[in-house]
Amino acid sequence: MASPRNADERGSHVIFAHEEGYAVVQALKARGVIGDFRAPHFIRLGISPLYLAYTELWDAVQHLKMMMTAREWDKPAFRARAAVT
Repeated sequence: MASPRNADERGSHVIFAHEEGYAVVQALKARGVIGDFRAPHFIRLGISPLYLAYTELWDAVQHLKMMMTAREWDKPAFRARAAVT
């Protein structure tokens, strides 16, 4: 985790660092979880209660866990960089 753990310092998003952050964000998008890639290797996920229900956040975390465990991000299709991330 690259963002502060204290919610008062973090705001309404969490940031994870991963060497293949771009591919991770693309693999999450394929599962319906919309994240944001920030160079050089950061994955940013919004967690605002204004537009996310608890169950949606729970589901997103489950998708993240399953995707990382299965290394779904490690596919050529997810590594191909698009002009817009």
